[in-house]
Amino acid sequence: MPHDHDTPPYAATAASASAPPPVPPKTRPPIRDRTRLAILLMCATALIFAMQDVFSRILGEGYPPVLVVMIRYWAFAAFVIALVSRQPGGLKRAMRTRRPLTQIARGVLLVFEVLIMVEAFVRLGLVETHAVFTVYPLLVAALSGPVLGEKVGWRRWTAIAIGFCGILVILQPGSGVMRIESLLPLAAALIFALYGLLTRHVSRDDPSMVSFFWTGIAGAVAITIVGIWDWQWLAPIDWLWMSGLCLCGITSHYLLIRAYEMAEASALQPFAYTQLVWVSILGVLVFSEVLRPNVVMGAAIVVLAGLFTLWRTRVKTA
Repeated sequence: MPHDHDTPPYAATAASASAPPPVPPKTRPPIRDRTRLAILLMCATALIFAMQDVFSRILGEGYPPVLVVMIRYWAFAAFVIALVSRQPGGLKRAMRTRRPLTQIARGVLLVFEVLIMVEAFVRLGLVETHAVFTVYPLLVAALSGPVLGEKVGWRRWTAIAIGFCGILVILQPGSGVMRIESLLPLAAALIFALYGLLTRHVSRDDPSMVSFFWTGIAGAVAITIVGIWDWQWLAPIDWLWMSGLCLCGITSHYLLIRAYEMAEASALQPFAYTQLVWVSILGVLVFSEVLRPNVVMGAAIVVLAGLFTLWRTRVKTA
């Protein structure tokens, strides 16, 4: 299981990136074998998250994104309730939080981030959206000081600055090709970073099972209040896409939880970046998106800077 202070993995459209509820200990294989299996599960999760984004874009092009996210969150909330009910104390324990307002804020922030990402998929495509979104671990590092009072050394500040240079390479401001829509994934990354920091904050008082429950339920309630007014029945073929979206969401979270059982989040986070690779492949094959050289170069700079900040955080924690 990951420690509660770990940063959420790179999973832009995950319905939850908080630490999953604890699982009773079982007979386990050696640590090295567990870590290898956990890495494989993380890579598989990244692929499923990428497929989830494909379904989101397909549905987002034909329906209001708020409707797509609402139905998806209903399925996720059902998954959360079913999973948490099996844990010690069940739903009654999961609902008991010492920071209810912060937990609700986390859930609302995450659902808002998912909503912005679906809109970005439709307007920008998968490749460019994820290329910009990869900046979120750098935003976590930059905001950990003012939000949580953590010390950020000059090495990480340098990596953060380099990462933002990568974002400028992607966006190309002043070149005439930058679009205002390009700021959507940047806004989503900022919101996701705040969500991650709030997750660390509540972990000081609430166990991960409680945070997991409130993430799904608060998000489902919030998006329903907003999205129910845009309700419409999906076409029969689109219910198949929606089923695929919900199935991917549930499967990816189950695999993510299993991976967390076997290895520390800090060991798995670098492999979560493989989602960017899968998204790029699917974006080109399914939607005929173009891998512009500046996007590839900028994304590489941001990912390398993000990996460095993760490494420095791990070294500092050790």
